[in-house]
Amino acid sequence: MANRFAGFGRFSLRPLVSKSPRSVAGQVLVLQVALVVLLVAFGVLGLALQSKRDTDAEARRRSLAVAQTFAHSPGVVAALDSPQPSKILQPLTEAARKAAGVDFIVVLNTKGIRYTHPLPGLIGKRFVGNIAPSLAGKIYTESVNGPLGREVQATVPVKNDADKVVGLVSAGMKVKNVSNQVARQLPIILGAGAGALLVATGGTALVGRRLRRQTHSLAPAEMTRMYDHHDTVLHSVREGVLIIGGDGRLLLANDEARRLLALPPEAEGRFVSELSSLDDETVELLVSGREATDEVHFAGERLLAVNQRPTDRGGGPKGTVVTLRDSTELQAVTGRAETARERLKLLYDAGVRIGTTLDVLRTADELARVAVPRFADFVTVDLADAVLRGEEPGLTATGMRRTAVCGIRKNHPLYEKGRLIDFVPSTPQARGYGSGHSELVTDLSTATGWHAQDPARTRRIIDYGIHSLIAAPIQARGVVLGMANFWRCEQHEPFDEEELSLAEELVARAAVSIDNARRYTREHALAVTLQRSLLPRALPELSALEVGYRYLPAQSGVSGDWFDVIPLPGSRVALAVGDVVGHGLHAAATMGRLRTAVHNFSTLDLPPDELLSHVDDLVGLIDQDEAGTDSAVGVVGATCLYAIYDPVTRRCVMASAGHLAPALVHPDGTVTFPDLPAGPPLGLGGMPFLTTELELAEGTQLVLYTDGLIEDRRRDLDVGMDLLGAALAGHPDRTPEESCGAVLEELLPGRPKDDVALLIARTRGLPRDRIADWDVPLDPAAVAGMRDALSQKLDEWDLAELGFGMELVLSELITNAIRYGSEPIHVRLIRDRTLICEVSDGSSTSPHLRYAATTDEGGRGLFLVSQVTERWGTRYTPQGKVIWAEQALPPTTAEPDREPGQEPAEQEEQAEQADPV
Repeated sequence: MANRFAGFGRFSLRPLVSKSPRSVAGQVLVLQVALVVLLVAFGVLGLALQSKRDTDAEARRRSLAVAQTFAHSPGVVAALDSPQPSKILQPLTEAARKAAGVDFIVVLNTKGIRYTHPLPGLIGKRFVGNIAPSLAGKIYTESVNGPLGREVQATVPVKNDADKVVGLVSAGMKVKNVSNQVARQLPIILGAGAGALLVATGGTALVGRRLRRQTHSLAPAEMTRMYDHHDTVLHSVREGVLIIGGDGRLLLANDEARRLLALPPEAEGRFVSELSSLDDETVELLVSGREATDEVHFAGERLLAVNQRPTDRGGGPKGTVVTLRDSTELQAVTGRAETARERLKLLYDAGVRIGTTLDVLRTADELARVAVPRFADFVTVDLADAVLRGEEPGLTATGMRRTAVCGIRKNHPLYEKGRLIDFVPSTPQARGYGSGHSELVTDLSTATGWHAQDPARTRRIIDYGIHSLIAAPIQARGVVLGMANFWRCEQHEPFDEEELSLAEELVARAAVSIDNARRYTREHALAVTLQRSLLPRALPELSALEVGYRYLPAQSGVSGDWFDVIPLPGSRVALAVGDVVGHGLHAAATMGRLRTAVHNFSTLDLPPDELLSHVDDLVGLIDQDEAGTDSAVGVVGATCLYAIYDPVTRRCVMASAGHLAPALVHPDGTVTFPDLPAGPPLGLGGMPFLTTELELAEGTQLVLYTDGLIEDRRRDLDVGMDLLGAALAGHPDRTPEESCGAVLEELLPGRPKDDVALLIARTRGLPRDRIADWDVPLDPAAVAGMRDALSQKLDEWDLAELGFGMELVLSELITNAIRYGSEPIHVRLIRDRTLICEVSDGSSTSPHLRYAATTDEGGRGLFLVSQVTERWGTRYTPQGKVIWAEQALPPTTAEPDREPGQEPAEQEEQAEQADPV
């Protein structure tokens, strides 16, 4: 226990020794530790006394409880009445004494003679203690010097059923044993006191440490001196200081703050909002408690720079500290700096907001808008009219188009937007345009040269309040494109020389953008002209198809999408659509070459796969020609879809070179996409193209398109095709033109980012009464029979006047087939917009037109055919060849087109209703 107290003493005294007795914190710590030690000592003493008293009371209570329990135990009265009580009770009392933890249990008779005792030698001897109260029936406790020493014992009477005392029971403990229990509890009491002292001393040390940190271990004299210095500095600095509490009260104001804010003497302790000498904005800042850095506020005629910071960042009380600095003398310098900052910001905004597009009008408008109202009240931009067309401007300020007008009000008297102006030489605009230097007019009312332009209008401008002008030439690459005019009204000062430099810098930033837009306009116009010249301007009149189309250029300008509708012999029609990847002149020129190639190859009447093979070879040659040139970009990525529709058989043969499959709108309104083998794009070479042949019901719509219609970054290609199918489905009676409009409205609500070509053709079939077929045997004698059959069919069609020429053609063609061809020989006569005669055989040899010599017996037949007909030619089929010839119908017999499924009588009736004459 001594070691425990020694350790506690070492722990508690070390912090005390380390503290300086001179510091306030050390003195407070020593006082607090002394008080804690004294309180703990008194606490330990009190706890020891209380423990001793409680232990003595516990011994009396336990002795009394044991004595009462044994006295009232069954059999005790009977044992006392027995001849030998000691023999019965001695074992019982010893067992009970050991179990109860007392030093003795003694049973005695009413005369005080012991029947039991822990020391058997004392049995039969007289009991030491006062038994009189117990014989009277009372319970009595006492301390005596008994056989075992100093004892605490309790004596309890034993009564029989007649409530008569027949014996006594005494139980007790030695005082020594009681003292041992107190000694055993004393270490616990002292340990608890030591723990309390340790906790109290530790808490006191922490408090002292914080107090030492706050006072910096200063002694009272040092603290007094520090506060004196603080008060001197606070009221001597040339900067106002305010401390405001969290409730808005003014807690402290130094002398400078009182002077700057004209505070009354009793200002401290009052609410800031009650101080009438403060400006409303200043009161709002001080009450808000927000942070402020160099905010400018007025205090009478003074201009104050106010800084405000919260005081509770380091755990201090809630409030703010405010510093005030008189910056009245810096106001002029600050104004100039602010003006310079605003001008730099204006130039920065001009660089960001001017030239966002390659449109001359838009760029001129951006120049006007960026300067109003930050630099001028009104801005007008006049460009040479040639600049708007992308051309080079003239040398004088005539033919100037007002392209932008912007101002603070709309009811100004300046020339309106779009007006063509011829500036007279005496005006600032004409002088600036000719010299390339800006013109500054500080007073328009005295500028006589400016008045000569339009005296009536200039008078209205001056009366309106416009008094100052800067006319700055828009000049790029040494060429003046126009003039930018900056106007100011009476509420602003006139322009000065510094602002003239700013206007020149502002216009210079816009001039490059306007010139770039001009050059783009020129190139775009050339590209658009080229592209329009390469695309079909009008579609031919066809009996086989009713055609509608759309072409939409992309936002970025021209590109390489194209389409074509090509009439073929035998009333057939070829449909083509293609796409050249890229934009600009190169893509447009390549598109024109491919379209021309397809158009030329179609005159050979080639099947779609063979035609695409020839175009593929041509693209390869184009790439070889452009290889090695600086501007070569190649044609890889060009696609094409080529289809041929025959209205006689209502069959369509098509092939694709990397192009999207067409859509078919059936007469019942359903939409399908045929399984078309996708060949490689044009220019790769080495891969064959496959064809697909479809039989189309009359009234079926064949939809050809480019990828710009269905592709979008926001959706997949399959989604675009589903949207196309949904836009086409359910409208079988809609015309191709209506279908084109509906599809574009559904899939392209805005201007497309890629160009779009859309071609929709509704199929028609030739009626059987306009077609005649004959099989011809391989016999020259069959020619005469065919001439008769032809004559009868022409009479039936009211075309007898064409009989002579067509019989001559038929005779020559059949004779050549019999002589040079092979079976089977077939003749087909078609009445369409022209009269078509076709003779087919199983041979692949092709006749050629030539001049026969006077001695030649043959060679004049095809020459006669070419002279009698409008045109003739040969096309090859998988079974051989077909030689065809066309002859124009007489005007009186030419029939108008009829709708699919319409009979000739119905067509004639509709024609009469449409044209009664």
